Amino acid sequence: MPIRTLIMGAAGRDFHNFNVFFRNNPDYEVVAFTATQIPDIDGRTYPAALAGRMYPKGIPIHAEDNLLQIIREQNVDQVVFAYSDVPHEYVMHKASMVLAAGADFRLMGEKSTQLKSTKPVVSICAVRTGAGKSQTTRRVSLILRGLGYRLAVVRHPMPYGDLEKQEVQRFADYADLDKYECTIEEREEYEPHIDNGIIVYAGVDYEKILRRAEQEVDIVLWDGGNNDFSFYVSDLKIVVADPHRPGHESRYHPGEVNARDADVLVINKVDTADPQAVQQVRENLRQMNPAATIIEAASPIFVDRPEQIKGKRVLVIEDGPTLTHGEMAYGAGFVAAKRFGAAEIVDPRPFAVGSIAATFAKFPKTGPILPAMGYGEAQMRDLEATIDAADADLVLVATPIDLTRVIRIRKPFQRVRYELEEISKPTLEDILKEKFGKK
Repeated sequence: MPIRTLIMGAAGRDFHNFNVFFRNNPDYEVVAFTATQIPDIDGRTYPAALAGRMYPKGIPIHAEDNLLQIIREQNVDQVVFAYSDVPHEYVMHKASMVLAAGADFRLMGEKSTQLKSTKPVVSICAVRTGAGKSQTTRRVSLILRGLGYRLAVVRHPMPYGDLEKQEVQRFADYADLDKYECTIEEREEYEPHIDNGIIVYAGVDYEKILRRAEQEVDIVLWDGGNNDFSFYVSDLKIVVADPHRPGHESRYHPGEVNARDADVLVINKVDTADPQAVQQVRENLRQMNPAATIIEAASPIFVDRPEQIKGKRVLVIEDGPTLTHGEMAYGAGFVAAKRFGAAEIVDPRPFAVGSIAATFAKFPKTGPILPAMGYGEAQMRDLEATIDAADADLVLVATPIDLTRVIRIRKPFQRVRYELEEISKPTLEDILKEKFGKK
């Protein structure tokens, strides 16, 4: 009899684990997915066209709140935990619930879930959401291109729309973002690479994505999501840590996996972190992974007209996932507001509308900063209405994208940008040159 399996996920790692290990595997029957973290994912179906011959009706996706009921009603033998950026204690609470319900609890590792490329793979992952993967990936991509290599970024999945249409996505210009009706969260990851002339792949089926990318590149660059580990076997593993959250490198799943498995550990944001916190992170990483090379880096902040911030009551907008399940109370926009003399940082919570108010209720650790939530059209409109309602003189937009491409900002605004700058030796360029040389 096949092992009746339920996969707990968030529309990313869960689908990948299914595609690589469970799809067309007669030893297992996946009865359902459960979903959390991402709004409006549950209540859908993983489509038959992606699920394989064993699932002609597809596979239902339920809210994780119904986990115990599904285990009981579907006689589930095994539950696979397959999402990221959660405390170790959280994982074990879920395990205890599952075990008490009579099912086995499973975490799947690299051997069961990673795909092998015909081209070299460089992966950029992190110990927490918001540590600085994106700017690190941009830095690595420009170095490799400067060495003469053709490359494409393959981004960790964010399939929030029609899964079948999103099986394999290729982004070369802004028209592709519109074609696939990308959310704010997707645009934040894709637009900066497109601006740099780098092709981005994403979607649902990461073997098909890999084989497509291999046809036009010399090196595949894995751009991780949250603190998940790479879907691909990597020739060089770069992992980013955040000294604004010292100790988190060993307290969150699967970020600790990345810390222990890295070839290169980048301690980012040392320019804005407490030096003692930087030292603590360095010592923690060295204890977990004594063989890795450690690089210290800054994330310098750029504002087009910083003089406009001085004396203003400022509403700060930051990257959504960093503030929510990343648990950061602030980011680059907050730092810029303080640095350039804002009179006040306006708390958006009294002005929050609809799903934005619900986000603050769900993630109470979020500080007086507005997360750029935009998982769908309705949420984008709620974000726009919240900005309109806020009693502020100026809006500081610290997301990686031009937010005005998807919503209207009727108040004066300034964008905050940030990039990675190594401030210790060896640099990423030194390491990449040593590993790959010039083409």
